[in-house]
Amino acid sequence: MIEMKEVYKTYPNGVLALNGIDVTIEKGEFVYVVGPSGAGKSTFIKLIYREEKSSKGTIHFDNKSLQTMKWKQVPYLRRDIGIVFQDFKLLPKLTVYENVAYALEVIEEIPRNVRRRAMDALDLVGLKNKARFIPDELSGGEQQRVAVARAIVNRPKLLIADEPTGNLDPETSWEIMRILEEINAKGTTIIMATHSKEIVNTIKKRVIAIEGGQIVRDEHRGDYGYEN
Repeated sequence: MIEMKEVYKTYPNGVLALNGIDVTIEKGEFVYVVGPSGAGKSTFIKLIYREEKSSKGTIHFDNKSLQTMKWKQVPYLRRDIGIVFQDFKLLPKLTVYENVAYALEVIEEIPRNVRRRAMDALDLVGLKNKARFIPDELSGGEQQRVAVARAIVNRPKLLIADEPTGNLDPETSWEIMRILEEINAKGTTIIMATHSKEIVNTIKKRVIAIEGGQIVRDEHRGDYGYEN
């Protein structure tokens, strides 16, 4: 599904963020991306959804070349990719339902499908009963669950979770992980950047460790490998 070959990324200020990345991620995998701060994890993730473009090398997602893809094609790429951020990024004046439905409306999904799919996504994350609430009326964990619902409502092939439990208490973090595991079990590929040693060591998945812009470890059912 995702293939990177000899990928380099140098920013305009001269910082070399990625230095010769070679990796393949198959459909249906659940992959943790770990490593110290500043190692290149965020750049690695941003290249996959074309927030950034590599300086050198080739990246393919679902047989599409991200290196040669024109900017006008990027929104169509992102229809196949859901993204969950550490800080939720919900629209504060919209209700929970409207935040999720908006992800379908912007791609011009027919109205009769919008409500059904939005409510199905909220049901999956256990928030169907709070569809009329606004984000400020929810806990941090509930806001993150809304963000997950919004990310999956379009039934993406890939879900990218960038530190999805970073701002949450331990109990809520495990709830989010249970939801992500359920989504993965339905066939969605998941790439999750995390600093949570406990999660990685408890819920065993593939671990890709990045240091200094290079993959230094790639293990099936690996450990976190760093002291927090």
